[in-house]
Amino acid sequence: MSAQSTPPRPAPLTGIRVLDLTRVLAGPWCTQNLADLGAEVIKIERPGAGDDTRAWGPPYLKDLDGNLTSEAAYYLSANRNKLSVTVDIASESGADVVRELARQSDILVENFKVGGLRKYGLDYESLREINPRLIYCSVTGFGQTGPYANRPGYDFMIQGMGGLMSITGERDDLPGGGPQKAGVAVADLMTGMYSAVGILAALIERGNSGLGQHIDMALLDCQVAMLANQNLNYMTSGKAPRRAGNAHQNLVPYQVFAAADGHLIVAVGNDSQFRNYCRVIGMNELAEDPRFATNPQRVVNREVLVPMLAERMKAAARDTWLAELEAAGVPAGPINSLDQVYQDPQVQARSMRLELPHPTAGLAPIAASPLRLSGSPVRYERPAPTLGQHTRQVLGERLGLSDAQIEALSVPAN
Repeated sequence: MSAQSTPPRPAPLTGIRVLDLTRVLAGPWCTQNLADLGAEVIKIERPGAGDDTRAWGPPYLKDLDGNLTSEAAYYLSANRNKLSVTVDIASESGADVVRELARQSDILVENFKVGGLRKYGLDYESLREINPRLIYCSVTGFGQTGPYANRPGYDFMIQGMGGLMSITGERDDLPGGGPQKAGVAVADLMTGMYSAVGILAALIERGNSGLGQHIDMALLDCQVAMLANQNLNYMTSGKAPRRAGNAHQNLVPYQVFAAADGHLIVAVGNDSQFRNYCRVIGMNELAEDPRFATNPQRVVNREVLVPMLAERMKAAARDTWLAELEAAGVPAGPINSLDQVYQDPQVQARSMRLELPHPTAGLAPIAASPLRLSGSPVRYERPAPTLGQHTRQVLGERLGLSDAQIEALSVPAN
């Protein structure tokens, strides 16, 4: 049998059970990635309300007749492939149910405030007594230690505190200058991704030790860590980088330019590309100028070089430049709105938009996972669940509870 015809192997995390006590974005993003990779993710939600993001709308999912459902787009974005179980963990019986599910699980992810689950007996120290193999990941704004440990932490404030907004936005001396957050909750998303990495590492380590462990994830830690080269720009120079708009701190030209009819990005990454760029725009003399011949020189002399390039880029249409730059091997691209993104032939060829059957809407769109595993691919089994959709299935099959017992557990607390 050829490699092309070999049936796919089971998803990588098949057989792994995750108990998901998270809400909003960082934790759910982590557990959605685990679910995509084949883990069974049981999402515990508050009876009557569920995850906070169920109410973060509009927009809401529409059914096949165009009528609005109660499923918020925000919630749908981070909860596919999961099972929703409604249990009031504030009740003794509800906490007992979650404790029993934890005993049967490989991984637990939670984003309660520090110490918030201890009063229910659902903290790591309590649960490892009944399941020493449990990998327990806590996601908070500031971590389990330090002077801010008990503070609430939200993505927007973390982007500010962690330095991202000091380097994002137009220069202060230009129109529109000032701090700017990213267009999506990147501190949450990166924390979710780092959490998934930590969990997978702990899962591999458990194969050697036989033991689980506690993973302490903080949004502020992740926001600081993800500043990457900007961290080292500061550490090596002693100068804090400032906002540079769409320009790059370490590369020139690497920014947005206005063409005759729109804007495009030019991303010159080395001196050879710069020479090709100069040839395309008809300014070969700049590549030979000792002030601009190498990237370090271009960075030092950007205030001289960039205005000349900007003036020249206005001479032709955006798509003309893009075609000529691509032919010359110079990285360049358009600035697409989301409707243009999903019309892009490359995005379509990579099947980045999919649809799954939905119990109330008929179909639900999803943005595909970027993980492409050849032998054990990502699975797409179900969209984000409706509130409590799998309560009877999970509690009946896993714990053997009767319908009456399940009904009692799903009643909202007064």
